[in-house]
Amino acid sequence: MGFLQNLIALPGPETVQSVSFPGLGLEFDLNRVAIIILGRPIYWYGIIIVSGLILAVILCSRWGKRFGITEDNIIDMMLFAVPAALVAIRAYYVIFNLSYFQNADGSMNWGKVLNYGDGGLAIYGAIISSAIVLLIFCKVKRLSFLAFADLGVHGLFIGQLIGRWGNFMNVEAFGSATALPWRMCGPTIAQYMAYNGYVDEAGYEAILSGSLGVHPTFFYESAWNLAGLFMVYFMGKKRRFDGQCFLFYVFWYGLGRAWIEGLRTDSLYLYVGSTIRVSQLLAALSALAAGIVLLWALRATRKVPMELFVDRRAAQTARAGAQEESVSQLGEEEPISSVPAGEEEEKTPDETEKREE
Repeated sequence: MGFLQNLIALPGPETVQSVSFPGLGLEFDLNRVAIIILGRPIYWYGIIIVSGLILAVILCSRWGKRFGITEDNIIDMMLFAVPAALVAIRAYYVIFNLSYFQNADGSMNWGKVLNYGDGGLAIYGAIISSAIVLLIFCKVKRLSFLAFADLGVHGLFIGQLIGRWGNFMNVEAFGSATALPWRMCGPTIAQYMAYNGYVDEAGYEAILSGSLGVHPTFFYESAWNLAGLFMVYFMGKKRRFDGQCFLFYVFWYGLGRAWIEGLRTDSLYLYVGSTIRVSQLLAALSALAAGIVLLWALRATRKVPMELFVDRRAAQTARAGAQEESVSQLGEEEPISSVPAGEEEEKTPDETEKREE
């Protein structure tokens, strides 16, 4: 029994945070640690992220046929994309928050850099790295990048709408002060807002009492991605060209992130002292560019849709099947008789009598 207690243990109250939504009558005691194994905490954030990834892979494997992508293609690609994303999702955050990861002498504190448990992760790093890996993978495997990307954005929507609830468990990624009915309150939220100068002493007390709170921006983004998933799912069934779902994702996600990021209090800025949020700028520019290209492409294919990769692949499979059937039929033809024309095989008397009968 003692061995099991040393192997697996439940987290203590020191990692519990109270969160409430007074306007909705909801209150939660959230422990960011799910379980402790061999003395190391396993966070709900990681469990939720992995759960979203697994669900994304399962559903994309079911939907892949509509894009000409097989389950094996998806699994093979993920073997390269996931490790790259784990590096990029941290690297993006570190690059735009470099001073936090430097020692007093300016050198890098690699212990801090590699400490993924501090919550410093940026989804744009994973999106960029996944696009690069997919481009290389499709080139090697001779697949359509745009068709695969159309399928892949379904997985991104799923992963992001689920993954944002990891921020809820950590009580992070919330927005500025608000008195809206769905405001989010709590002691750690009040302390953060006061410490970073977003509210004064009166505001601090108001958040503690529940008369003031913050925007639950994690929920805004989760709901925005859920709506995007529904739209891109039905769009994928009737798309006019490969890349249509991908362009829609860039437009929709960028549009949502541009306004949601403006509400957040933990944004990464372009440089120290800047008022320009990195993610907000990138989201706005990408949404604008994708929206223009999407509208142009939809107009260009209004009367004559482009040939999709899934149709080309189906035609190739049909031709290959027809060739195999043709070869099979040739092999099944009756052999030509070796007896010269006009001659008959010599028959025994018994065979002759049977013929006459």
